Amino acid sequence: MFRFLRRKIRETEEAIEKEAESEVKEKKGVLGIGEKKLDELLWQLEMALLESDVALEVVEEIKREVKKNLLGMSRKEAKEAVERALKEAISNILKQSEGDFFSQVEKAEKPYVIMFVGVNGSGKTTAIAKLAHMLKKKGYSCVIAAGDTFRAGAIEQLERHAKNLDIKLIKHDFGADPAAVAYDAIEHAKARHKDFVLIDTAGRMQTNINLMEEMRKIKRVANPDMIIFVGDALTGNDAIEQARRFNEVVGIDGVILTKVDTDAKGGAALSIAYAIKKPLYFIGVGQDYDDQIPFRADWMMERIFGED
Repeated sequence: MFRFLRRKIRETEEAIEKEAESEVKEKKGVLGIGEKKLDELLWQLEMALLESDVALEVVEEIKREVKKNLLGMSRKEAKEAVERALKEAISNILKQSEGDFFSQVEKAEKPYVIMFVGVNGSGKTTAIAKLAHMLKKKGYSCVIAAGDTFRAGAIEQLERHAKNLDIKLIKHDFGADPAAVAYDAIEHAKARHKDFVLIDTAGRMQTNINLMEEMRKIKRVANPDMIIFVGDALTGNDAIEQARRFNEVVGIDGVILTKVDTDAKGGAALSIAYAIKKPLYFIGVGQDYDDQIPFRADWMMERIFGED
């Protein structure tokens, strides 16, 4: 997990430390590290982060933070402070990305309606099932709406999850109006005093105009309390661009990032929440229902800077 990002960061640290060490020997450590020299050293960091699928605005923020921490230090001090400066910069980004899903929903009026958006293949259906499992473990009751009526496979997949979890599924026939499915699920939840309604939606590409109009209609009918974008960590910057597009169309409140356990680069996990200014609520770290965990900055810092 994040092996590529971890390796690139270490290579950058070593390059900066080597440069600083050579300057110490030449100048005996009496001069502070200058802005021009620091910019040259940070160029390798920028390239490393971009190769790791870190979003450009996140790269720039990390560079600013590192530069602020190192500029003006003696070269000897800079050599010793490189890892500390990088850790602080990346930690600041990640802490801004943390979201506390349960503090938002626990005291809210029920039923609490959550609409899920994202493209096909992102793991959206499984993410919904995992969240339903998590809510059920906390004592909440749920109903799931099979709102992706354009793919029979999506309905069947949700049926299997609902059966496994013993959770009510509301579905219509293949090709039915997704907004009507969402409406019926909400009415069922109200009548049966369910706590949460989890609405799946179709996931054709985010550039599809008809899909985006459909998302707007579902939002008008369901009036969800929260809209969550589900992105695939393996798609890197594509996941960020998808999130931006859905945010423009329907407005998203938070993110679930799937397949993080198989992501060697790590750029999406580092970038997505900061780039779209929305919290990253959960990350997928495996195939089982329990393998969707709240995102925490410390967790990712350990995987970036910890031992292989």
